[in-house]
Amino acid sequence: MPSIVSFLPLAFGLMIIGWGGLAALVITTLPTVGPRWLFFFLAVLALTGTALPVMAFLNRRFLSTPPPSAAVIVRQALWVGVYGATLAWLQMGQVLAPTLAFLLAAGLVLIEFLLRLSEKSQWKP
Repeated sequence: MPSIVSFLPLAFGLMIIGWGGLAALVITTLPTVGPRWLFFFLAVLALTGTALPVMAFLNRRFLSTPPPSAAVIVRQALWVGVYGATLAWLQMGQVLAPTLAFLLAAGLVLIEFLLRLSEKSQWKP
């Protein structure tokens, strides 16, 4: 199981690129098609970098069998980034509702649960 400190350089790099890019994008551009897609990309980077140390801590705090690898922790943080960017996209289209946000979160949690279950079935101590 990798330590939380081992994720900090990646987390800080993603946060600097994501949050810095979002700040520059919002301040300097108009919301046309190109910058709008760049907004979603930078939002995924920013939210993934922010969630990475949290996911590493949660996986270290609540142990599982098999222990999660670094790729699993990055994947879980990436789910947070994709979820946040998807919520922003739905809000721009004014179709976001609390029920939809909950169902989307439940679907992503279910996908992660099934991926972990698949890893558990192939694990040999």
